[in-house]
Amino acid sequence: MSNFKHSFKNDYSEMAHPRVLEALSSIGSRQFTGYGLDEFSFRAIELIKARISKPSADVHFIAGGTHANLLVISSFLRPHEAVIAPDSGHIFVHETGAIEATGHKICTRAGHNGKLSVADIESVVAEHTDEHMVRPRLVYISLSTECGTVYTKTELTAISEYCRKNGLYLYLDGARLGAAINSSVCDLTYANVADLADAFFIGGTKNGALFGEAIVICNDDLTEDFRFLLKQRGGLLAKSSAIGMQFEVLLEDGLYDELACHSNAMAMKMADGIRRLGYDFLCPAETNLIIPVFPADVAERMHQLYDFHDWQKIGDTMAVRLVTSWATPESMVDGFIADLAAI
Repeated sequence: MSNFKHSFKNDYSEMAHPRVLEALSSIGSRQFTGYGLDEFSFRAIELIKARISKPSADVHFIAGGTHANLLVISSFLRPHEAVIAPDSGHIFVHETGAIEATGHKICTRAGHNGKLSVADIESVVAEHTDEHMVRPRLVYISLSTECGTVYTKTELTAISEYCRKNGLYLYLDGARLGAAINSSVCDLTYANVADLADAFFIGGTKNGALFGEAIVICNDDLTEDFRFLLKQRGGLLAKSSAIGMQFEVLLEDGLYDELACHSNAMAMKMADGIRRLGYDFLCPAETNLIIPVFPADVAERMHQLYDFHDWQKIGDTMAVRLVTSWATPESMVDGFIADLAAI
């Protein structure tokens, strides 16, 4: 254990919240209906519909975020249609070309602090004028973003209104939706997201679940045959009840938001300590993912003590990505700040 280094690389290194594991182990050898038609999934779906205030929503449980993005985007688009995304977007950088592999081009813009604006989206639409080009049809954004920032209600409403006016679908990657909604700077609710997006997913993997995400389709025009497409693309799990049960546990008494609040609180404490030591941030620290900027030698010395990702080299400095989780001990945050101060 002397060589142990606590990891701030991500928010899924810990297995799962004890209550989730206890619920899963309680099933034992009980029989259940497969493919998401079980009692646990049905109860979880009702909890999600109540949370988003949308009884007509179509909800499906899927194993992971990359698969959720692939399923939704490839199902919604016709062969010649394309996606608009920020150049930091998960589907563009970290999904091994999964979307392009289905034949759909991703058109990117730099955005600002990980976020797209209406002007960014409009500029892509304006560039694609006829049948010699792909047709932009879906806007992909994340909440929170890959930089840990959140959209305001005003920003998301403007994007939604532009999309609806111009025949674009709005799809939101919610791998860290809990952290975003529970951020002190976020004025959005789960119901707001359901009203403004055509579809999104609620991330469980990064907020206390063993694995699993919940795809939520809010646009009734996009629900037809979705279970067929889930099956065809390997997303219709025989033991989907294992995901449904996890979401039931996370949502039935507020555990999901409680865990997200802890993740954020640990990150904000870390950010405050880093600021007090005189360091700046690449973008605003708003959720459980923060990106401070250290002198390169300081970053290297901290690497000897903790695991984290280098994000971007800037001259003689290094922007690093620090992620706290639902299980991050406060003592580890205190230790990180003390070690940084000592350096």
